[in-house]
Amino acid sequence: MTCRYSKEEITDFIGQTVRVNGLDSCYIRPLLFYSYGNLGLVPKACPVELAISAWEWGAYLGENAARGVNAFIIPWRRVHHTQFNMSAKLGGVYVQSTIAGLEAREQGFDEAIFLNMEGRVAEGPGQNVFIVKGRRSSPTAGPSPRSKASPGRASSSSPGPRLQDRGRPDHQGGLLRRRRGLLLRHGRRDHPHRDGDRRLRPGRPRTKHVIGSGKPGPIALELIRAFQDAVTGRTPRYEKWLTYVGK
Repeated sequence: MTCRYSKEEITDFIGQTVRVNGLDSCYIRPLLFYSYGNLGLVPKACPVELAISAWEWGAYLGENAARGVNAFIIPWRRVHHTQFNMSAKLGGVYVQSTIAGLEAREQGFDEAIFLNMEGRVAEGPGQNVFIVKGRRSSPTAGPSPRSKASPGRASSSSPGPRLQDRGRPDHQGGLLRRRRGLLLRHGRRDHPHRDGDRRLRPGRPRTKHVIGSGKPGPIALELIRAFQDAVTGRTPRYEKWLTYVGK
């Protein structure tokens, strides 16, 4: 897909969208898509168009999510890097996220968790997952092709600067579902993971696991505070993460 706009132009368009709508805090979704042309699977005559949306949006998993969430391990495996290039955020992949999120909520849970094709923890429909054990953080997702997940964790999850700044080095590697102390990470907020409910095959009895004490621990709470300080400009060391769009 070839876009006629540069990265800098798209960034400027996003700033204009936020300013025109008078938004102090919002979710931003730029979307490149193939527009009208030939109606085949190969868009040879379809121009690439850009749409930018911005709207107010609260906590991804609700205002009580910081107390911990109940997650459901989905029986379907996450889309794998051997199937196609997973380095981009592709709209079609979110169909799987939507189905999994609906399934988890129909089962009475707050969110879903995917396993990858190897049976290790991959990610949530819209989150990366990692644990902190001792002085080390262990992510399941990263920018490498083997991660099977998006590279969004670099700015806001455990392997990002926030834990490294606190003396907790990043250990890149997969997590087995039996390991404890999970933390769900979404692009806007961190969520400590309280329970994991496993159903590897449809119809199989579920097994409930309580992570830690069942409540957010001090590291999770510290990360939540650090993330909020970073994205609101209260921490100078993360100034490079910010793009100012107001007057």
